[in-house]
Amino acid sequence: MGSASNKAQPGPPLWLLAELTYRCPLQCPYCSNPLDFANTDQELDTEAWINVLRQAREMGAAQLGFSGGEPLVRPDMPELIAEARGLGYYTNLITSGIGLTETKVEQFREAGLDHIQVSFQASDPELNNAVAGSRKAFEKKLAMTRAVREAGYPMVLNFVIHRHNIHQMDDIIRLCEELGADYVELATCQYYGWAFKNREGLMPSKAQLDTAEDRVQAHRRRLHEAGSAMKLIFVTPDYYEERPKACMNGWGSIFLTVAPDGTALPCHSARMLPIEFPNVRNQSLKSIWYDSPGFNHYRGDAWMPEPCRSCDEKDKDFGGCRCQAYLLTGNADNADPICSKSDHHDRVLAARRAADHATASLADLTYRNARNSRVIAKA
Repeated sequence: MGSASNKAQPGPPLWLLAELTYRCPLQCPYCSNPLDFANTDQELDTEAWINVLRQAREMGAAQLGFSGGEPLVRPDMPELIAEARGLGYYTNLITSGIGLTETKVEQFREAGLDHIQVSFQASDPELNNAVAGSRKAFEKKLAMTRAVREAGYPMVLNFVIHRHNIHQMDDIIRLCEELGADYVELATCQYYGWAFKNREGLMPSKAQLDTAEDRVQAHRRRLHEAGSAMKLIFVTPDYYEERPKACMNGWGSIFLTVAPDGTALPCHSARMLPIEFPNVRNQSLKSIWYDSPGFNHYRGDAWMPEPCRSCDEKDKDFGGCRCQAYLLTGNADNADPICSKSDHHDRVLAARRAADHATASLADLTYRNARNSRVIAKA
């Protein structure tokens, strides 16, 4: 594995993701939570989370995301939101909408929540509910999306795009217009966690992706011509790129995740790596961020092998994603295989070819639930 880098002292974490819980009423087969999440049952309590929020804010964190699992299963959300508001965070609740009520929306608004993002699985009830693993999910999401709008929040919707809903781009965008969306994130699957396990059944073909992008561009032009302020953000899957993304703007650079059990991570997927990460139960956030081996592991460029070490783009992409390198090559030190310069880029090309001929149905996917998680953990 790599060693601590030669980089100067990092700046403070600016973005804190509080993964409050891995519990969730839905079973989405592309969830980014760990495959063995069912073995994590010791969640931080309210007092511990408040301590985390205070420490991170003292260090300079300004953006705060409440995430999960489904954060709404936590009864202490109003208290955590109020504490965050008092500390001066800009707060975002990332939710499926399941468990949300008009009363809770009002409670959160009064507590000072700045932003709510609601996710959908598809543009129609049947597919949405099949992917979510819940027969009432779609209607609940519609109702809560309208409640969020009526409470005065900006309407921010998220659709995870994969081969089973990518054909719905026109319908998805029309639904967003009907709901009065301000921002729509059309986020094609990125293959970590459960999405990586289900990659062969989720990854769209190149033809599907090209058609979807063309439709999004057409709608952007139409919306502009109509004077609509709705913004469409289409996120291309890494597997169809030739250069890696600057993952988290660099390892341990601006982004800090705290998992439900208190494990501190440089990104929400990093706990899969064979690296020991510290826990906020027994170490201060400041010490974790600046001094821990886990957070210093891939800072700078001293850890980089070739072709990254001599690449003139290494200060732009930082070698790409360590989790992706680990998943695709078994060694997180390697160049991100998304990069065409990587010795392992052929694995990405093979995944693209497989997507052109994939025939998996929704029934073939492994759904994210506690039973499947325990089976996977024992394997």
